[in-house]
Amino acid sequence: MQSYSDSKPGGATFALFETEHLKANIRRALVEAVLSPWQRTFLSDVLSKLERYGNRARLSHKQLLKLNEILGGNGTPRQDRVTTSRTTRHTRRPRFRSPSFLSRQIRWSRRRLARDAVVVALIVMVGLLYSVFETGPVQSFLGTVGKSSHVMGPVDQAFTVTDGDTVHVAGERAGTRLVGFNTPEKFSPQCEYERKLGERASSRLRELVKSPNLQLTKVPCACPAGSEGTDACNHGRSCGVLKVDGRDVGQILIGEGLAVPFICEGNRCPRTPRPWCGQQS
Repeated sequence: MQSYSDSKPGGATFALFETEHLKANIRRALVEAVLSPWQRTFLSDVLSKLERYGNRARLSHKQLLKLNEILGGNGTPRQDRVTTSRTTRHTRRPRFRSPSFLSRQIRWSRRRLARDAVVVALIVMVGLLYSVFETGPVQSFLGTVGKSSHVMGPVDQAFTVTDGDTVHVAGERAGTRLVGFNTPEKFSPQCEYERKLGERASSRLRELVKSPNLQLTKVPCACPAGSEGTDACNHGRSCGVLKVDGRDVGQILIGEGLAVPFICEGNRCPRTPRPWCGQQS
């Protein structure tokens, strides 16, 4: 009975019968088959591993593919490369109708890779859903309809709060960086105090946008000409000014100690100010 098992991700082990069978076929290939220097070295390395570790030896997906390529799907040397030591005539071995253990190992390894990809995708989706719900209910703001992030001027569309100085307009690929100020980082802080202050700035901005009188105005980013809307300009984000009851939210957050001024001129910005880790909480 042929079987295999996996004890760790990223490889496969063989049952005792399969290990001995594979070792015998590798030895035969090293003696009978016409092999390139690389193939001979590869088979010798695999044979050494099998002899040292027995059925506890682990072979990667790439190694299984190479074995299948050299030996054939049934674990025996490929017929177009093998000659016997007694005659120069090519031998033809009977075809196996049942799946070989090498083929099953490769299929299993591919299924595991596909399963891992699905798990990663699910984790990413859960993270995205969490970030959407974590930003709170979607808010609306006043102004004229603007579908594109390249259109400068007032926009009437739903958005979510990402952090203290960034919002995300519904339907846009990237967020909108609010200009004129910088708030502490909560996602990549330099210290615990900055993270806590960044959480407070985000919470405060969510409170401010509950006002029925909101206006977000898209403005040009301080980037080189022609780079607006690309990753080379502000990480692909657009830029804007958000006002609550006619007041710039940046000035409100600065006045409450939750932000500092950050003024760009032309197509250049100074170094992003982050003074919070030098302060006491």
